[in-house]
Amino acid sequence: MTDAVSLDAALAFQTLDDGGLSAPVPGHFSNGPSGMAPEKGFPFGGLLAALCAQSMRQGLALTAPLRTLSVQYLSAAKFGEQVAFRPRLLRGGRNVIYAAVEADQDGRMTHHATGTYGLDGATAPITPRHAPPPPLDSLDPRGTIHGPMAPHFSQHVQYRFDGGPNILGGNEGKPAIERTWMRMADGRPLDEVGLCYLLDALYPPAWTLSKTPAPMTTVDFRIDILADPTPETAPDGWAFFEFRMLDLGVGWTVDEATAWGADGAPLAISRQRRKLLPQRTA
Repeated sequence: MTDAVSLDAALAFQTLDDGGLSAPVPGHFSNGPSGMAPEKGFPFGGLLAALCAQSMRQGLALTAPLRTLSVQYLSAAKFGEQVAFRPRLLRGGRNVIYAAVEADQDGRMTHHATGTYGLDGATAPITPRHAPPPPLDSLDPRGTIHGPMAPHFSQHVQYRFDGGPNILGGNEGKPAIERTWMRMADGRPLDEVGLCYLLDALYPPAWTLSKTPAPMTTVDFRIDILADPTPETAPDGWAFFEFRMLDLGVGWTVDEATAWGADGAPLAISRQRRKLLPQRTA
């Protein structure tokens, strides 16, 4: 367990004079290699998604469950400096609530998000997707991410890979898929902000196809929560995640991630679009 600030501490907002909320992005939530300074990377998108979700819930006093979160990453925030979150209600209702939040740092917008909230109905669920994960205790606890090249944000996560990790060419000639049990390193119960964090808490699946992966940056990240985690479906905060590359080319890559409960029912699904960064030539 790291001594760095926990996810819950990172989500502890201060109230601004204009009614907005603010929080800094600590360097240990960088997506850069842990053996280098945080500034060699950028603020971790999963934390920013969690901050967006929590700022809308707290700032607008929302009580209905989060069902969809969509985040656009406009520019990189600076570490250690306050990011201001200004949530607003787009439309309220008894069944569905629409909200949005804009985040900026010294007047420069860093990201924007929309959220859809609503109570579940009394109808019985129909879940065609059902994939019981491998038992947690059947996997080697040494199947994790570690070392100086592991991103800073990974210190807040416990991993237990099913056949991985395969970063830097481990899936060459095979589908770009990574499967792993995950939970927050402090063992906090899994909830909506934990799902926002963990659904992004892995390297891009495209990076498993080559020993020299192309640099890329996330521009859009959408999360659909299908069922709220419970102690039964996410025991001790654990859930099973599958990350899959859907497309790579023409300057973009699109990935999909699914979070599965211990019973094999899906908890959430996400889709992420990344822009390939230009390569410098000698």
